[in-house]
Amino acid sequence: MPESLRSHLLIASPRLADHFQRTVVLVLEHNEEGAMGVVLNRPSEAPVRDAVPGLADLGEPDGVVHVGGPVQPQAVIALGEFEDPDDASRLVVGDLGVVDPDHPDAPVRRARVYAGYAGWAPEQLEAELEEEAWIVEPVDPDDPFHEDDLWPAALRRKGGEYALLARMPVDPSLN
Repeated sequence: MPESLRSHLLIASPRLADHFQRTVVLVLEHNEEGAMGVVLNRPSEAPVRDAVPGLADLGEPDGVVHVGGPVQPQAVIALGEFEDPDDASRLVVGDLGVVDPDHPDAPVRRARVYAGYAGWAPEQLEAELEEEAWIVEPVDPDDPFHEDDLWPAALRRKGGEYALLARMPVDPSLN
């Protein structure tokens, strides 16, 4: 396990039955002060053009805001695939980075907007990892833009026993 999980995915294990059930979180920061990231696979029905008009030109014309997490749902974080990675306020991997809210006009090939974020206090994420609440996987630059359900796709990519987990239905009692 790397010392910092920055630029890694946290794939919710089946034992998580709370807000994070079947989520995939991209960790944007992880240090001694805690961790923060965005849930990648929770689209809302709110169009970006209506919810965050200032970012409407970033993504696809009919793009929707994704629910990035339960913390500060009014906060907005945008991830983009930058034409020039130096334009990102923070790089995640390759040319994938966080859009600078003061310069949302930086050229991006594609982008996604998230409302809210996931946050952990110091040592909280480490405790959850010890409880096997999360499965760690390196991020792929395409993960934030995945169109289908990212949870089983990320587990299949991890392979082995995780590929079997990917086939688990939302409600295992229906199996």
